Formats: sequence, C-alpha cells, structure tokens
Amino acid sequence: MSGEAAETSINRLRLLFCGPHFAAADIYTREYLQAHCPLIQVDSVPLDDVARVIGNYDMCVVKSMRLNSTIISRATKMKLIMQYGVGLEGVDIHAATTHGIKVAKIPSAKTGNAASCAEMAIYLMLGLLRKQNDMQTSVKKQIVGQPVGETLLGKTVFIMGYGDIGFQLAKRLRPFGVKVLATKRNWIPTLQSNGGTHDDLVDEKGGLEDFHRFAQAADIVVCCLAMNSETAGIVNKSFMSSMKKGAHLVNIARGGLLNYKDVLYHLKSGHLGGLGIDVAWTEPLDPDDPVLKFPNVILTPHVAGVTEFSYRSMAKVVGNVAIQLQEGAPLTGIEFVN
Repeated sequence: MSGEAAETSINRLRLLFCGPHFAAADIYTREYLQAHCPLIQVDSVPLDDVARVIGNYDMCVVKSMRLNSTIISRATKMKLIMQYGVGLEGVDIHAATTHGIKVAKIPSAKTGNAASCAEMAIYLMLGLLRKQNDMQTSVKKQIVGQPVGETLLGKTVFIMGYGDIGFQLAKRLRPFGVKVLATKRNWIPTLQSNGGTHDDLVDEKGGLEDFHRFAQAADIVVCCLAMNSETAGIVNKSFMSSMKKGAHLVNIARGGLLNYKDVLYHLKSGHLGGLGIDVAWTEPLDPDDPVLKFPNVILTPHVAGVTEFSYRSMAKVVGNVAIQLQEGAPLTGIEFVN
C-alpha cells in the first residue's frame, strides 16, 4: 500500500495553527493530542505561508491571522475554522459560510480565559494607580518611599461590555471596595451558583446610550467590548474628553477599540491619567511608538488570557474537537457563529 493510501485509510486529520505568536496554543494542543490521538497532525506555519498551504488542512486555528475571502477560497478541504479564544473579527465568516466551512469560538467562562483576562485588568489598574513605571525609576535611583500611589478602595470603575470577562472582573473588584458601573446590550439576568445573578455585582447598569455618562463618573474605565464594525474606534476623542481629567483607561479586549490618534492626544494633553493596555493597534507594537514614551503608560504583550490554566483548558477543547472531527462525531465544547 502506498504512503498516501495508508494515510487515507487511517483517516488522518491535519490541524493548522497560523503564525508564530501565542505559541503555547500550538504546543499545548500538540501535547494533548499526542497523548490522546496520534492520528491528528498538528502544524504551525508562518503567517505568510498560510495562503499557500491552507488547502492541505481539515481544521484551522487562526490565532492572530486574518483569513479573508481569498485565503478561505483556497481551503478546499477545510471543515472548521476556530479561534483559540473568542475573538473572530479577523475571519471572513460570510466567505467561510459560502464555502461550507463552520466557524467557531471557545466560550471563555469555563476555560479560565475570562478569569485570566479579569485578573490582568486588575493588574493593569493597580499598576497605573501605584505608578508602576515611576516605582521602577525609584528602584533604579535608590529612592525609598516614592512615588505616592493611589488605592482602588473608593474608586468608581466603568466596565465597558459586561460579558464573561466583565462579570469575572466585577466579581474580583468587589473585595476592593469599589463602585461598579457597567454597560451591556441586553441585561438578561444570569444566575450564579449561589442563587444571585451576575447583575447583582453592578451598582449601576446601562447601555450604549450611557457610555459618556458613565465615563464622566468613573475613575477607571476598563474596555471589555467585543470588536466589530459598531465598536471599532469607539473609545475616541469624544469619549475620552468626557472622562474625568486624570482618570485611567484600561484595555484588555482588542486594540482597535481605541482610536490611536485620540489616545495619543489625551496623553499629551495630560487629560488621561494613565493608560494600561494588553492589546495594541498593531501587534507587536513598535517599542519606539510615541505612546510608550509616557511614564503613565503600561503595555503588556497580549497575554491577558495566556495563563497555564486557561491555555491548557483551551488546548483540551481544541484537541477534543479535532478528535471529534477525525472520528466524524458531533462537535461539542465550542460555540458556532455560522
């Protein structure tokens, strides 16, 4: 029997991970599948090579790759495109649907991804309040007792986008003694295990029409919105001008939610008290970018959801879906968007 015939007879499935970033996604998934199903081949290819090889694969995890209609049209064997998380703004879902390819994301609530992102938001908030960069300067200059920081205690926090991450953030903020404002498209009560609802953690609830009003009241604004045509650039000059002078802005969602020029303007003017971002307008962000010259800016390299717990959990989801696809079984544990 030829090698090609043998491979066909054992129904080998090929899984493609796009690009070098978020490398733990490929590594952990490969480890999981080696232990559970060696019939699945896991490959990682450079972004520039994806269009050339995508036609050889049955399943694709996009990571930071943008799959447009041209690339998708070449995915002639593809059955499933998914994200190692929830963000699918880089996938042309209409094109995938046209070519009969399912598109899915991993719900963040049960994998620890939402909790990990919420923890990062608090890390950035505390870093801004305690003046992380100034503290490092004091250490280098052997200065003790400076700078004077601020507490989370008594602050008002506006959570823009009260989904899974927003809920996990509100739950963790409660012990800090803050007031929580939050916006959401539809406030449908969701029960917690203790009998209360997710909404009980919010002191004041609102919608899109309350963005500016809540911004005026908040000491810290945390952006947790999904990225789409409605939310791209939504944190703009008008929004930031409505924020309190000296208030802090944190973004652990998507870089494109913030208008770059407007952020730079409000940093230069001193109106923005601090900027903490785990996501940037272009990634990786140029280390010489003007935004990073300000001492009240903290940048982390898109690692909010990149924790051992969340990435191992998502590797199991991706691995199990690959096994189900290879066996022809129903696909579970993911959320389809088409």
